[in-house]
Amino acid sequence: MTTRLFSHRKNFNMSKQYQLYALDCIQGARMYLDDNSVDLIITDPPYGIKADQHHLHYNRYEQHVLDGYVEVPLEQYAVFSENWISESERVLRPGGSIYIISGYSNLADILNALRKSTLCERNHLIWKYNFGVFTSKKYISSHYHMLYYIKPDGAVTFNTYSRFGALEKDSQGGSLNYQDREDVWLINREYKHGEIKNKNELPLELIVKILQYSSNEDDLVADFFLGGFNTAKAAIGLNRRVTGFEINRKAFDFHIQELALIKPGYLLPSIRKGSGAPPANQKKRWTVSEREQLKKRFNEIYARLKNKRQTIKILEEEFERGYFSIRRQLVNLSLL
Repeated sequence: MTTRLFSHRKNFNMSKQYQLYALDCIQGARMYLDDNSVDLIITDPPYGIKADQHHLHYNRYEQHVLDGYVEVPLEQYAVFSENWISESERVLRPGGSIYIISGYSNLADILNALRKSTLCERNHLIWKYNFGVFTSKKYISSHYHMLYYIKPDGAVTFNTYSRFGALEKDSQGGSLNYQDREDVWLINREYKHGEIKNKNELPLELIVKILQYSSNEDDLVADFFLGGFNTAKAAIGLNRRVTGFEINRKAFDFHIQELALIKPGYLLPSIRKGSGAPPANQKKRWTVSEREQLKKRFNEIYARLKNKRQTIKILEEEFERGYFSIRRQLVNLSLL
């Protein structure tokens, strides 16, 4: 049975933000998603490691986990990956982004499928989480891979200052923007004691972060493996449109009821937003006269403060440039 919540069209009422299907993603994408129609894909495919049997081997209580999880046999995983990634490539708009969250067991199959596509790597991110699988004879696994790729030949959405402004600092003077954009993300899993849940769910915090950096309001976001529907929940909460697929009918029927209760934009008041504009002269070339003035002002300020970090902080404001831009010029001038 196919559940289609409403027809796919680019300009529809924001009060109806989602179109989700109880279908295999490959079949569903071919049926319902146009070429070059999706701005962003966030997805967490089955890992091909018999996740439907994990409770037999690990200390996991499954009484609140929804039944019907569909695993992909190991011998089919390479072809499976090529097929769904090919469909993702087709539906992404030029410049559109895709984030694939994967464990390490079958990561090679996903990477090989990506190499066969025209999608281009931007980052190989690591999500470090709590509650790794305990082992006594080897290191504990407590991370997932997040593959960030784009479709070429179009404008890429990346909102550099959406979460932290260029001049926002921590208590030690470090850039909060820089820290937030490092390629290892420390985000805890969500602990849902006594709640009905899917077998594997991405934390809302992680999805919100991706959405803030790689999409804008009214963009169309897709999730080929909806699972616990957190991509859909976060997208609606940030006023994005969302489409996606879930083959587990029990999970689909349960989570679609939750989705009906979500108010569009409900996350907007609570998300972290960057404050302050980036430096006015950021990315502009340094002129000869600016370098001469920088040398003069560095010597004057440092003679008074005797502290290089504080001196650079003042120079950032005076020259309206970032820390590393100022520091590079000072090194070139043999002042550091």
